[in-house]
Amino acid sequence: MMKKKIGVVFGTRPEAIKMAPVIKELEKYPDQYEILVIVTAQHREMLDQVLHVFDIHPTYDLNVMRPKQSLSDITVNVMKGLEEIFMDEKPDMVLVHGDTTTSFAAALAAYYQQIPIGHVEAGLRTYDKYFPFPEEANRQLIDNLADLFFVPTELTKSNLLNENKLESEIVVTGNTAIDAIQYTKQLSVKHELLNTIQAYDKTILLTMHRRENHGEPMKQVFKAIKRIVDEHEDVVVVMPVHLSPVVQELAKDMLSGNERILLSDPLEVDVFHKVLSKSYIVLTDSGGLQEEAPAFDIPVLVLRDKTERPEGLTAGTLKVIGTDEEKVYQSIEQLLNSQVIYDKMSRANNPYGDGIASVTIVERIQKYFIK
Repeated sequence: MMKKKIGVVFGTRPEAIKMAPVIKELEKYPDQYEILVIVTAQHREMLDQVLHVFDIHPTYDLNVMRPKQSLSDITVNVMKGLEEIFMDEKPDMVLVHGDTTTSFAAALAAYYQQIPIGHVEAGLRTYDKYFPFPEEANRQLIDNLADLFFVPTELTKSNLLNENKLESEIVVTGNTAIDAIQYTKQLSVKHELLNTIQAYDKTILLTMHRRENHGEPMKQVFKAIKRIVDEHEDVVVVMPVHLSPVVQELAKDMLSGNERILLSDPLEVDVFHKVLSKSYIVLTDSGGLQEEAPAFDIPVLVLRDKTERPEGLTAGTLKVIGTDEEKVYQSIEQLLNSQVIYDKMSRANNPYGDGIASVTIVERIQKYFIK
């Protein structure tokens, strides 16, 4: 096989975490692949943390992040920046991940240059284009442009088959988030948060950032958290606060000043995974944490009304609870007070793979170019 040029495009922290193992696997074959790591920096600071931990050095950095940028701003700036790079470099394939605006814009830019597209974490669906917004529309649009679909589970494969995608273009890989955990587990990690939470029996890890949860939904969850902390002296809550000004302001206003609610800056991925491994319960509106927490046998309460990861529901590793204060409070109480219910969730099998997703992805890319 002649040496192929592979463009790997991402812009946010979650994308970086999940694409890093793929880059590391491609790097094992320097005689087969030239890797173009192209970051858009849709999330500047949080992205740079991941690049540092995984020792990844971008070939190109579009640095599109601007104060108060809109989705249209991101889309246009990413497409224009990538157009020039793609025309100059002429990659043989472009890899994108998941459902971000960066990924959609990159897929469309590659399509316009008639470059084959590989979609990592393809096939996830809620079939409600406004929930989550804009992720659901992004991933469906990407899957209508892609040439290879790297899906995490059999269910996500069936979603694509039902949409008339060719089975020969779909490969079930597991999720690269588990690959990333295998990498960070090997790292020596120190952080003051780890020392602080050791003094408490039960740590609740809270992350919340999605646009649909800004405002009243977030206030409802924060009220429930304050009640839990007031009633359980053995509980500490850790919240790495997203850099969104809306989230920053609300978290500071409602949760600061309590010694058992620890608000922190976004954590480097190795530290985050270590805090996660020490947690008792995870509350999140994130997608990635729904996959990562079960790898540590930790129950996940999903702060959304729908999830595109129903495999976790079926397996029993997660529960969708929405954002109503009383529902959130009662759901946490149940896990804190019932060992039977807790054990049922924590001991459920993680449906997201065994940590070799990136190996499977690179093997399929090799086959694509041999055809």
